[in-house]
Amino acid sequence: MPNETTMNRRVWKLAWPVVLSNLTIPFVGAVDTAVVGHLDAAFYIGGVALGTLLFDYIYWGFGFLRMGTTGFVAQAKGAGDGTEVIASLGRALILGLIFGGSCILLSAPIEETAFALLEGSAEVEEAARTYFAIRVWAAPAALCNFSLLGWLFGMQAMRAGLVQQLLINSVNVALNLYFVLVLDWGIEGVALATVIAQYAGLAVGAAIVWRLAPRDARVPTLRELTDFRRLKAIMAVNRDIFLRTLAVLTAGAFFMNESAKLGDTVLAANAVFGVFKSFAGYGLDGYAHAAEALVGEAIGRRSRSRLREAVIATTKGAGVLALLIAGIFWFGGGLIVNTITSIETVRETARVYLPWVAAFPVLAVWSFQLDGVFIGATRGQEMRNSMIFCLVLFVIAAIPLVAQFGNHGLWAGYSLFLLVRAVTLLGYYPRLERGLAD
Repeated sequence: MPNETTMNRRVWKLAWPVVLSNLTIPFVGAVDTAVVGHLDAAFYIGGVALGTLLFDYIYWGFGFLRMGTTGFVAQAKGAGDGTEVIASLGRALILGLIFGGSCILLSAPIEETAFALLEGSAEVEEAARTYFAIRVWAAPAALCNFSLLGWLFGMQAMRAGLVQQLLINSVNVALNLYFVLVLDWGIEGVALATVIAQYAGLAVGAAIVWRLAPRDARVPTLRELTDFRRLKAIMAVNRDIFLRTLAVLTAGAFFMNESAKLGDTVLAANAVFGVFKSFAGYGLDGYAHAAEALVGEAIGRRSRSRLREAVIATTKGAGVLALLIAGIFWFGGGLIVNTITSIETVRETARVYLPWVAAFPVLAVWSFQLDGVFIGATRGQEMRNSMIFCLVLFVIAAIPLVAQFGNHGLWAGYSLFLLVRAVTLLGYYPRLERGLAD
């Protein structure tokens, strides 16, 4: 059993590539926002924000392809079952292709339903529709990339995941700048850059997985890939993670929709803060992903002591990182806002609400870590129940708070949402240790 120092080093070895690769993801969003933020109107920022929000639903609604794959692969690895390690990826890729193709086929009704629910000015909606119509073609590649990344995390091959993510996001940024600033393709160029980058990442990710696949394991048969017991377990976990993720995304959609009701300037300011939240969230996810891999391995070995070591070590690292990010936001937030947008009214509005986003990392880190713990344990039911409860509480609390305090009330309700997520998951934690040895 590893001592505390060894475990801390192992956590850091797993976490730093994920932190680094994750931070490239919101960097792409920052570039998207910055490119349109220097155009001549605030509605361009809002259009990208609402369009991105819609794809958060489409892609992260299927986030179980990444999260569920990590948990099952980590447990198969801990149990020493190489064939199941490969089969877990095969099942996830099949689902990714099916769901991604369905997104394209159903793009018209998805678009109409989404924009019937979302509220924004006519200019914002037109920009968002343009963005959606192009980016939806990336869906099959994006969802398969989720599966590949989940497999790499489950195998604790975080550096390989870093390579794939760096390639996707580097291609995205380079094409984004070229299409918009050189070719003057506007919001269409932003969307097209994302499509090309996702397919490039899929090709590289497939090559990486081929290289890292266990050589002593045989290729699973079709019967093993479609094993009813395995599929039933996967679909049960995936269903619960899907509902949990849908609740998370609904909270984000509610936040942005309430922002839109407060006017284009407030919407643009909160969209700028979305870049802050993405950087913090993706950075903290590095330790959450480390928790997924280590907790899954501990569950596979049926070891209570390893489970506790994994939870404690990853949470310590995440707490330190949360404080660091909060400090950066507090002292450098104004400069970051000015870099993202040159629209003075948006800058002024953002500065008023900057303390809320500076507090975000410290408020969010606990729920992020517990999410990682429960994903690694493939305990989707507890995550689902917790998130649905928190979403309902958020909406109930936010409506009167927004009516009374405007955007300050909206951020107060969202902060409450983050804290209650952590408290409810912590209450479920003892269930994870039941039935484990030592």
